Amino acid sequence: MKKIKGFFLLNLAFALFMFSACVQTPNDQANKTTEANKTTTGNNGKIKIGFSMATVKEERWQRDRDAFKAHCDKMGVDCELTFADNKPDKQLSDVEQLLTNGIQVLVIAPQDAVQAAQMVEKAKAKGVPVISYDRLINSDKIDVYISHQVPVIGRKIAEYALQKVPKGNYVMVYGASTDNNAHIMKKEQLAVLQPAIDKGDIKIVADQHITDWKPEEALKFAENALTQNQDKIDAFVVSNDGMAGGVISSLEKKGLTGKILVTGQDAEIAALQRIAEGKQTMTVYKPIIPLASAAVEAAIKLAKKEPLADAKDFTTKIGDKDLTVKAILLEVTVVDKDNLLTTVIKDGYVKFDDVYKNVPADQRPKQ
Repeated sequence: MKKIKGFFLLNLAFALFMFSACVQTPNDQANKTTEANKTTTGNNGKIKIGFSMATVKEERWQRDRDAFKAHCDKMGVDCELTFADNKPDKQLSDVEQLLTNGIQVLVIAPQDAVQAAQMVEKAKAKGVPVISYDRLINSDKIDVYISHQVPVIGRKIAEYALQKVPKGNYVMVYGASTDNNAHIMKKEQLAVLQPAIDKGDIKIVADQHITDWKPEEALKFAENALTQNQDKIDAFVVSNDGMAGGVISSLEKKGLTGKILVTGQDAEIAALQRIAEGKQTMTVYKPIIPLASAAVEAAIKLAKKEPLADAKDFTTKIGDKDLTVKAILLEVTVVDKDNLLTTVIKDGYVKFDDVYKNVPADQRPKQ
């Protein structure tokens, strides 16, 4: 009888042990959750940032990609970058995958400012902060907009054109209609030019938003504008360097390079070379490394739930409504043939030999 009782007690103890092993305490569950989070948010608990880029086709965006990744490495954070090839649906899919991969902060350089608002909603549903990078997303739910002074860029381009060509026929070459930056610059450019338009000093003989900022589309538009105006155009007010390249290609076919003012933005090497050669008149230099670095550092603060002390209210009109967001906007500089040496070359942004590659040695400025 004692043997039977002992056997029963032994079995009971074993059953209780097995039952306790199968039941997870709250601490056990929390530990497992923490380990899972480490797996999805980076190596050994590192902050993980996702950067969804609309494109890296242009030199300018390649610089953003490289500078962003380099600063992530410097700051000891993980980052995952995706490139949407100028396709809004692909960018949405990219963002969904980044969120699935467990990013802690989402940075978006949007292809389509309207559709990108959906991406913000998806991130917010998962508690992920969002940075609108360079281009403004149509959403007041972004945590911060980090860019250069887009309104200032628009004004500087128009002011330069008006100073150099105070009278004559103007052609306005705007960026993509899906990009808020293009609309902001357009508004500022027209505000600068309007008094001269009202006086009759200048006349806008053609204007168009260029799909995806494509140089080949700008070329076609410029060709049509020249044909329709019997080549009597005094200034092409162009909103970026890629499109300026397209416009200049159309001028080259007619032997008009250097005879008509052409503006730009981004300080791409090809544009700086054209300025050195006298083919493009000016560009707007927007240092990329400070922009990318500011985005990474803001992302780190957002991941840590720290305040962004440098962010200020920024308001712009979207359609007939005002959009107000927090923003960090960096300064910009006008570059033309007269200050290539003291701006982009002095800053180390480009090398002297690269800028003057197509200029005969005896025609180059002294360093």
